[in-house]
Amino acid sequence: MSSEFGRNIHISVFGQSHGQAVGVLIDGLPAGEPLNEEELSVFMARRRPGKDALSSARHEADIPVFLSGVKDGKTCGSPLCAVIENKDARSSDYDELLDKPRPGHADYTAWVKWGGLADMRGGGHFSGRLTAPLCIAGGIAKQILARRDIHVGAHLAEVAGIPDDSFPISPTPELFRQIAEKAFPVLEDVAGEKMKTAILNAAERGDSVGGVIECSAIGLPKGLGDPMFDGAESQIAHALFGIPAVKGVEFGAGFTAARKTGSQNNDIFIVDNNNIVTKTNHCGGILGGITNGMPLLLRTAIKPTPSIALPQRTVSLSRRENVDLVIKGRHDPCIAHRAVPVIESVTACVLLDMMSVRLENFTQE
Repeated sequence: MSSEFGRNIHISVFGQSHGQAVGVLIDGLPAGEPLNEEELSVFMARRRPGKDALSSARHEADIPVFLSGVKDGKTCGSPLCAVIENKDARSSDYDELLDKPRPGHADYTAWVKWGGLADMRGGGHFSGRLTAPLCIAGGIAKQILARRDIHVGAHLAEVAGIPDDSFPISPTPELFRQIAEKAFPVLEDVAGEKMKTAILNAAERGDSVGGVIECSAIGLPKGLGDPMFDGAESQIAHALFGIPAVKGVEFGAGFTAARKTGSQNNDIFIVDNNNIVTKTNHCGGILGGITNGMPLLLRTAIKPTPSIALPQRTVSLSRRENVDLVIKGRHDPCIAHRAVPVIESVTACVLLDMMSVRLENFTQE
């Protein structure tokens, strides 16, 4: 099973939603990097379930236990392994789903691939529960990058068709901090209230809604990435699509660029304080797969939660006939707001991986 990404720093997630624990193994971290566990805990809390009616009622503390790779508060060069125990699983809610795959979920494809032997309680290894260990890795990566003045932040750009403002052309670490400290991660709080109402309305109907997350990284050196298949976009998108529920990734103007002319889309180069920059950032900080020194900008599309309370039609795998399905259990009416730190995490991990061979000696022009 390919649950690993990274070329210089290898990150592997393991576990199932209703197993004893989920966890992450990180191999290749530089030694001697301080690990602020309090800061990591605050970061982890941003995706934790059970905080309010906007998310699943499953209550998990999501406190990582470090088994290796950390000594006296610093990375020690050994592979770092951390686990999070699952404390509030209710597996009986999923008994019926062993024979009736949920529309829009991986129940059926997992059944096909592993002949019905996969542990699909709570979604198994396909569950959003696996994003918790991703946030361990991402929280550590963000701390290491921040010490190099590289910062990663994200916000909800859209939920149920309701838009938030977009990041300015040059976001700041302070802006990222302000968003991270909000209970609902938006730039414009009025838009956030409308989004929350849409989520609660969907929950009341027994339905769910999706969203779009906008992520940016600032302070990146020029020259990261390579042409074609090893480009910065290629590496980041590859990892982002490993996050459950991600169905689309775009950089800069993305699909909007297809509706522009060249004269509208081209980013004009200028000299600013002896530094070559661009007046606009339609390319999202990447040209030819290589970073150009402008802020990285990307957006990810998060699909509506497939586990909904409304009656649906599916099939009985054992009887090979069409049947009705009513899903029980505790599910998010929207997962996009909890996915904001996950997008930050995976983006930070890939950037750290790309930076790893030159963390100490990379120089800009």
